[in-house]
Amino acid sequence: MMWKKRKHAATPKGSDLTAFIDEGSEIEGKFTFHGTVMMNGKFSGEIVSSDTLIIGEKGAVHANVRAGIVFINGEVVGNVVASERVELRGSARVFGDVEAPVVVVEEGVFFEGNCKMTKMQGADGPPAARPEPLDRPASRHLTNARQ
Repeated sequence: MMWKKRKHAATPKGSDLTAFIDEGSEIEGKFTFHGTVMMNGKFSGEIVSSDTLIIGEKGAVHANVRAGIVFINGEVVGNVVASERVELRGSARVFGDVEAPVVVVEEGVFFEGNCKMTKMQGADGPPAARPEPLDRPASRHLTNARQ
């Protein structure tokens, strides 16, 4: 069948693409959406969603991105914030900060920026225990241990 939807390996199970922006497209402005969007075209501006954004190998995004899940295989110039996860895959090139509870960076990815691991939105339970700061510098502990 010529028009049958194909499942993409990066697409979470059970979800179909809501929109596909092909490599011949150039869009500028603010893009908001629901569902799963695959972007292989050029985009500049701002992207906001609580759902899934997939930036394909041919995708070139010059924008700040805020979404639930972001898979990057192409180029992003701008900050990426996700409430669930960000995956930098294959030949991804990211020039900007990445912030999410789960961040995956595959071998071969070019990433120039800062990475911040955040707490999962809406996660129940006590906050993770943090190690207590030391009263003395580590070198002093080593000196005392030898005595």
